[in-house]
Amino acid sequence: MTVEIEVINHYPWLPSTKDVYSDILPNNPIEFIKRLFEKYPIDEIRGRILKIFGAAFENKEEIMNYKIDELNVLLYLMLNILLTVLDDNAIANRVANLYSKVNYNELFIENDYILYKICEDLNLNVLYYQDPITYRVNITKNQREEIKTKFSIPFTNYLNLAASLRDDYRRLINNSLHDGQVYIQKKDLIRLLQEHVRKKLIPRLHSDKSTLKKLREQLLDICEFKEIYDKILEDWEHMKGDYEPVEFQWGEDIELAEISPPCLKMVLQKASDSQNLIHNERLFLVFLLHALKVPIEKIVKIFSTLPDFDRDKTLYQVNFALNKKYSPHKCATLKSLNLCMAEKYKDELCLKGYYSKTKEEQREINHPLTYIFVKQFRLSKNKNSDEMKKVKNE
Repeated sequence: MTVEIEVINHYPWLPSTKDVYSDILPNNPIEFIKRLFEKYPIDEIRGRILKIFGAAFENKEEIMNYKIDELNVLLYLMLNILLTVLDDNAIANRVANLYSKVNYNELFIENDYILYKICEDLNLNVLYYQDPITYRVNITKNQREEIKTKFSIPFTNYLNLAASLRDDYRRLINNSLHDGQVYIQKKDLIRLLQEHVRKKLIPRLHSDKSTLKKLREQLLDICEFKEIYDKILEDWEHMKGDYEPVEFQWGEDIELAEISPPCLKMVLQKASDSQNLIHNERLFLVFLLHALKVPIEKIVKIFSTLPDFDRDKTLYQVNFALNKKYSPHKCATLKSLNLCMAEKYKDELCLKGYYSKTKEEQREINHPLTYIFVKQFRLSKNKNSDEMKKVKNE
């Protein structure tokens, strides 16, 4: 164990949690939940768990009266079990987003050495310099500024932690790298840890739904657990009316989902799953949907599924972006922003292009709008052909 028990109570996602609490952490989740309710009052457990879900559903960034104690560790484990059996991506992403933000704020006020010990416990091989070292010098208008830090991390570990953070400034090429170490500011290191925390709370996909169903039924046989589980679902049903994904219709019985390029599908799926969108993803979505004549209210409705949604702020930002009158991103731009999903989705139209009869040649897809128009044309043609066959058969 590399950290003190007080640190573990504060951050129960640390690996050392299993060592410190090995005597009260049985592998069987059923036994764990039973023992939890035997040891602690139901009102205390229910109140603290529902505060987490309530804050997540209301898009808050803090948990009121957040306590740091042994029960905090056990509630974190119960949180993992609840998110698994709830089996709802939207709920999981909201809770994970909230919990990670709470931990970001807590880590931000930790002293540097404790932060280093936390990284050590996570086996990240972070180097800690008691005296800050200069790793970059900025010169602006003859003003020299030395950029210093107390932390560096092996580039392989940096890439693993930053893999899902596609902001340009987090790309390895935009960071100081020397002898395999990435020199990193405290706030940026904490941001990487925040993403680690968020991802740990996202349940793994269960291919065996029957096993998941059996686990849920066994847990719901525990009346205290069922009471909390039912209350969470009740609160979610009450709240999610504002967050339901919008289904767009395109022309005559052609849905947007049928003709969306992979880049748009990816962003819409993230929004539907209540995952946060980075700035470039938001702009791409706004500009492209506006070009498709999607009403502003419906664009805002898409953003309503995001964990940080604020209707008035989103409406203002969407209108502000549209007033700039920018054209939707081209494929080349999307590639430079790491938003091109052609390879990931193995999309044939993106990868091979289409045959143009007028040009009598194979043409590349160089814009999402081109992809959409080609798809729309093909679907309309197929549907018309099917209708003609139906008429002939009659």
